[in-house]
Amino acid sequence: MAVRIDLNVSLDGFATTTDQSPENPFGEDWSRLVAAYTATRTFRSRVLGDTSGAGTTGVDERYAQEYFEGVGAEIMGAGMFGLHQNPDDTEWRGWWGDEPPFEVPVFVLTHARREPIEFANGTVFHFLETTPEEALARAAAVAGDRDVRVGGGIDVVRQFLRRGLVDRLHLAVNPLVIGSGQRIWDGLRGIENDYELRSEVAESGVIHLNFRRD
Repeated sequence: MAVRIDLNVSLDGFATTTDQSPENPFGEDWSRLVAAYTATRTFRSRVLGDTSGAGTTGVDERYAQEYFEGVGAEIMGAGMFGLHQNPDDTEWRGWWGDEPPFEVPVFVLTHARREPIEFANGTVFHFLETTPEEALARAAAVAGDRDVRVGGGIDVVRQFLRRGLVDRLHLAVNPLVIGSGQRIWDGLRGIENDYELRSEVAESGVIHLNFRRD
């Protein structure tokens, strides 16, 4: 079992954007930041339910496939689930409709008390007010010999990295400059010394950085 993170970031290291609006809750910059990933065949089939076979192939597609492979549990923050944007909606069930793409137990770190939400495809959202270490122990217990993925948001990711809990970090560095948001590396000076690093450039121009420790 490994603890892993997969993130899209900009050339200037931002993993979040700041141009959201009520009309466009994700913002145009977010669409640009994840464009190569959302164009892949795996994203279109796994997240959008598109069974036509449409979508890009190549290096980005391989990483999109690997994103979903071998995962036995997921950890995410309240913002990634959508609780910050919908704090008073007791019926909120996440951004992903009736078939969330996780298909495994998901542990949401939050101060809001909520009952678990279960979906027919195996996704179960559990809401925890706890530390990263305790959340990881819960996730590892259900993941068995499969991986635990820390999905986000960026504050949760940095907490796990600062505590030395992450075995594999994959960053898809997209060829654009955002200029504002939350930067992946803030407070993590010298963390590259804890990992072996390799890189790979996709046809889209995205640079895939892989930090790994055995």
